[in-house]
Amino acid sequence: MLSRPLRSLALVLLAALGQSSVGWAAAPSPLTADDLNRGRLNRELAELVQTPGGPPGAIAVLRDGDRVEAFRAGVADLAGPAARPPQADDHVRLASVSKAYSGAVALALVDQGRLSLDDTIAQRLPDLPAAWGAVTLRQLLNHTSGLPDYPGSPDFQAVLKADPHHIFDPHCLLAYVADQPLAFIPGTEYHYANSDNVAVALMAEAGTGQHYEDLLRTLVLDPLDLHATSLPRGFRIPEPYLHGYAVDPPAGPEDVSTVYGMSGLWAAGGMISTPRELSAFTAAYAGGRLISPATRAQQLTFVPGRSQPSGPGRNEAGPGDLPLHHPVRRRLWPHGQLPRLHPAHRRHPRRPSQPRLRRLRAAQRRRATGAGGQAPRGPGGLRLPPVGYCLSRAANPQRS
Repeated sequence: MLSRPLRSLALVLLAALGQSSVGWAAAPSPLTADDLNRGRLNRELAELVQTPGGPPGAIAVLRDGDRVEAFRAGVADLAGPAARPPQADDHVRLASVSKAYSGAVALALVDQGRLSLDDTIAQRLPDLPAAWGAVTLRQLLNHTSGLPDYPGSPDFQAVLKADPHHIFDPHCLLAYVADQPLAFIPGTEYHYANSDNVAVALMAEAGTGQHYEDLLRTLVLDPLDLHATSLPRGFRIPEPYLHGYAVDPPAGPEDVSTVYGMSGLWAAGGMISTPRELSAFTAAYAGGRLISPATRAQQLTFVPGRSQPSGPGRNEAGPGDLPLHHPVRRRLWPHGQLPRLHPAHRRHPRRPSQPRLRRLRAAQRRRATGAGGQAPRGPGGLRLPPVGYCLSRAANPQRS
């Protein structure tokens, strides 16, 4: 047994994830030395893999200060020449765990005074709908913004279905729901949404004039020496990697590792890392190494909520999707979803319906014509491409 409870976290990484529910689960807390008994952990991983509909492989990385141990069960690739177990340095899609990284970037900029948690969409992103203008960075980070979630847009899903490897322009993602109002008054409810973290990344760009990918590298990845962690635009995964499978009994597991490109989720779900580097990031981020004590105090202010699909215990979120453990409950990493599409379902890309495109263009013209015919701009405002341009790009797909 380990000599004392882990102080950072025990993270279970699934080597084979159902496509309809991509996520990561953290172990219960508080943990005792007995709870971390190696035999018990190995048995639980084996049970997970053997569960009907469960993943073909799983790996748990335990970190206690500088001490790192990996436990594994099953295989990393069902079709490989040998039954290779998952490894701590295998690459893997992070899906919605990517949201924690966008939180780390935003909170680092708050520390530097380049963003404020009270900055609004109207100030930083004036080309987004005026009805969204009062939403603050704080509300985006703790999922109380009320923004409509763009992956549910029929037009977004049509593009993805027509070409699962389509490369989306991240500055156009929110255009898919630009004609929709807020779901509720900002700050009054919790609703987990990918749109929130896309808007967070756009705010980070607005506050600095730099690409989000560059900010991610300079503020988070380089300081932690995370050289195997990236935010690619294409669909390929660096070798070796943990294969992802759609598990839908009684059919056998279907390898969907590269069926989709993840540019359509960008800062909300597009990252790739390894179990070892993900554990290092989590220990640093949850341990407060990337931000000041004052900012971390804001980060530790939680609001009750519920993610989908829900997990055991209570789900809560603080600014930055902080995956902390709390007594008498479990914390889950947020989950991300994509429509389950098979490559055989691809068809020629289609443009959005003309009536919908006319409505979206009219909505943008109303936003853009204010005093003097100029779109309102706050300090550090970021200009976004026109809605019509964004949606019509589906007719000119890019691939990688």
